[in-house]
Amino acid sequence: MRAVNLLDFDLDALATWCAGLGEKRFRAQQLFRWIHQKGESDFERMSDLARTLRDKLGQHARVQALLPMSERRSADGTVKWLFDVGGGNAIETVFIPEEDRGTLCISSQAGCAVGCRFCSTGHQGFSRNLTTGEIVGQLWHAEHVLRRQLGLAAGERAITNVVMMGMGEPLQNYAELVPALRVMLDDHGYGLSRRRVTVSTSGMVPMIERLREDCPVALAVSLHAANDALRDTLVPLNRKYPLAELMQACHDYLERAPRDFITFEYCMLDGVNDSEAHARELVELVAGRSADAAPGLRVPCKINLIPFNPFPQSGLRRSPNERVLAFARALQRAGLVTTIRRTRGDDIDAACGQLAGEVRDRTRVHVRLQRRREAEAGAPAQAGGVHA
Repeated sequence: MRAVNLLDFDLDALATWCAGLGEKRFRAQQLFRWIHQKGESDFERMSDLARTLRDKLGQHARVQALLPMSERRSADGTVKWLFDVGGGNAIETVFIPEEDRGTLCISSQAGCAVGCRFCSTGHQGFSRNLTTGEIVGQLWHAEHVLRRQLGLAAGERAITNVVMMGMGEPLQNYAELVPALRVMLDDHGYGLSRRRVTVSTSGMVPMIERLREDCPVALAVSLHAANDALRDTLVPLNRKYPLAELMQACHDYLERAPRDFITFEYCMLDGVNDSEAHARELVELVAGRSADAAPGLRVPCKINLIPFNPFPQSGLRRSPNERVLAFARALQRAGLVTTIRRTRGDDIDAACGQLAGEVRDRTRVHVRLQRRREAEAGAPAQAGGVHA
């Protein structure tokens, strides 16, 4: 039997695997608690497991955590880890401490295939999906490292909230995402409530519908424009799943969601989507009254305005603060709950849309671009990646 990484298993899958070793489900629960609640990777230290089980685990299993390549700390307390996921790929994970919570922003892919115009990760291109163990491994590492660093007592959590808002489009990696969510929610694992786990998507309509049935957690949608023509240019996925379909999926998701609203993320781009006319258009969209809306379909929501974090390849600028405030006031006058995201960790490139700075880019997209530039310059093409 090939050694398996136990971080790849939710509790049901672990129980099935343990049954193959001749072990009962309660043994899987014990093992699950050792791994996720206590952060233990050495089977010999799992003292309440039978010796026979520990011997089997030593032969057939491992707890393979991600290898941190770096840990950087912002002046505001934000922490960013760079993890090696092999094959020249790396991912980034960000911890954001606040007075009443500790939020971990987790990646689901190495790179991203969606290619949103304002996101530096999208400009990096796509390498591969992460495994369940690589998704869970980010939480496993951060939780247990932070507990030690913060001197927390047994049972105290460093991380109270998880947002799948790191590198990648989570719903394009659905098969690996859902077991990872179940580990986060399981009382024998991290015991997070569905309200405190958020999946952010750029609008994968069929997968939103599946998530509603399989594992409904809080949902955030990267909206960024309230008409199809503009959103097509900012979020290319909109050409496949236009706003009317997306609004319908969001409305239906609320039937099973742990919260009674959808969060719409809206990145404020100077001269692109930040006028009061754009704000009125957004009000009409969520009320089901705009030309691009699902007719008559109101979507209860919270709007989260995000100051754009510039990077050279985007050709975009951050909206001035006064325009962001005017946009927020226009939404609030219309009765929409609106927040302006406070930028965190931008001094270590950990703010929203910046997760690519330390990651070495080995995608085929950039290899082709490199070869094209070298051909135009008359230089010989070289294999390998370039830095984002």
